[in-house]
Amino acid sequence: MAVVAVTDNTFKNEVLEAKGKVLVDVWAPWCGPCRALSPIVEEVSNENPGFKVCKVNADENPEICNALGVSSIPALFVFEDGELYNQRVGLCSKDAIYALVK
Repeated sequence: MAVVAVTDNTFKNEVLEAKGKVLVDVWAPWCGPCRALSPIVEEVSNENPGFKVCKVNADENPEICNALGVSSIPALFVFEDGELYNQRVGLCSKDAIYALVK
């Protein structure tokens, strides 16, 4: 499944109103750890049709970042049926992402 780019305008529809699990990766193009995490997130998305994967550019979407309380990136958030149930900050492995989503 392809990674979905989410904006302040589409976050409600794509994440909060989604059925099932949604992994949200908050990143920025200038962030080295974010760039290192990006291919891992892409790989997870391609391997797992069981949950949706979204990316949020922190620079372009301040409303989402404020609502989620993002103070450091990369930040991963897992929602299930619109409810936040897990999160992690910083670069991590593919196994750590899977553990976060379980």
